[in-house]
Amino acid sequence: MPWYAYLLAPTAFLFHGITAARNFLFDRGLIRSQKSPIPTLVVGNLSVGGTGKTPWVAFLVELLHQERLLGTLSRGYGRKTKGFLQVQPDSSAAEVGDEPLQLFTHFKGEIPVFVGEDRVSAAQKIHQLLPNLQLLVLDDAFQHRKLDPHFRILLTPYASPFSTDHLLPMGRLRESRAGAKRADVVVVTKCPAKLSLDEKNRLTQGLGPYLNAGADLFFSSITYGLPYQVSGPLRASFSKVIALSGLADNRPFMDYCQQNFKVLETFFFPDHHPYAEPDAERIAKLLAQEKGNEGVLLTTEKDAVKLKSLARSGMWSEIPIFALPIQVALDLSQQELLLQRLRKNLFPS
Repeated sequence: MPWYAYLLAPTAFLFHGITAARNFLFDRGLIRSQKSPIPTLVVGNLSVGGTGKTPWVAFLVELLHQERLLGTLSRGYGRKTKGFLQVQPDSSAAEVGDEPLQLFTHFKGEIPVFVGEDRVSAAQKIHQLLPNLQLLVLDDAFQHRKLDPHFRILLTPYASPFSTDHLLPMGRLRESRAGAKRADVVVVTKCPAKLSLDEKNRLTQGLGPYLNAGADLFFSSITYGLPYQVSGPLRASFSKVIALSGLADNRPFMDYCQQNFKVLETFFFPDHHPYAEPDAERIAKLLAQEKGNEGVLLTTEKDAVKLKSLARSGMWSEIPIFALPIQVALDLSQQELLLQRLRKNLFPS
């Protein structure tokens, strides 16, 4: 943390007071939380992004959808609409948000995906629409205390675990570390593929004091699949890429690109960046300088859903755009333990 962050300590202290008072009121029942008519599984974090929530939601859906009828619900951050909506085949990121559209696209529309700011009201509406739905997976609702979920999974990144982070604006935490006590499972995400026992012990010692006695601590990493084309002039193969991403944490994606391709240029944008024609003009100009059609634009699946809609016209349509799929990797023994806990808490016999 830079030295000047301490100048923000008074603001962080005020923020702590507000969030702590709010949590106190919910914990004591002075503000009531409500259960959903559908069993709910919340995936969230204490920080303001970059923990890998959407890949984890996809991982959980993959894990459970063979045995239960389920759907997903999120706020739809970054959308230009409001209220409760179900993602449709012709929905755009502007209408429903990039992450819900990414999930809908990933599962080819087989999983119902919903957005709504008020999770309690949205869950009730989903139950009315789909009374046979057996599970609702909520993306980024850990701080939505009006909903009392049946199970909570808290994510924290390996590079910056919440045990070493600080409250906004000094750090990236949306509430104090004590909030982790509400989690049934805590997952350290984006770990190195081969995490040593010493590293696991170090992380366990740092995070352990903030967990409740019944919580499990897991360690996951990420893997990437083969890039696939989403729009633009067809390319059977490529050797050079312009790497583009708009994420809270761009480093894993960029590291992978640099390790596996010749990177002509990198474009870092803020999370949920609204891409525009000037961005396309810069990229097209760089690709035009390459001979033999060897260069393409390589981006994340989250960004690809936005770029695909833009590629219906204008300069974006002239750019070969490829998406790099991402997957969660979790040790099989931990995966089985997670499944056991989910079944016990979400689907009691």
